[in-house]
Amino acid sequence: MAGCLFFNDKMQNMPAISGIYKKNYCQGNNSNCARFMVFQALGREKVPEDLFPNQRDRAETLIKS
Repeated sequence: MAGCLFFNDKMQNMPAISGIYKKNYCQGNNSNCARFMVFQALGREKVPEDLFPNQRDRAETLIKS
């Protein structure tokens, strides 16, 4: 999480939602995180700033293209 630009830039003003995302997508197995999926497949520079952790369909589309 320390290296995740999404939480460092986008979620500071939304602590409740941030906590939910962190619990569901960061703690433990983060393979369900759309941002992590794109990061692993394409590299950090290819992770869109507006990609939310729950947007797996969008992540899969990005990876396939």
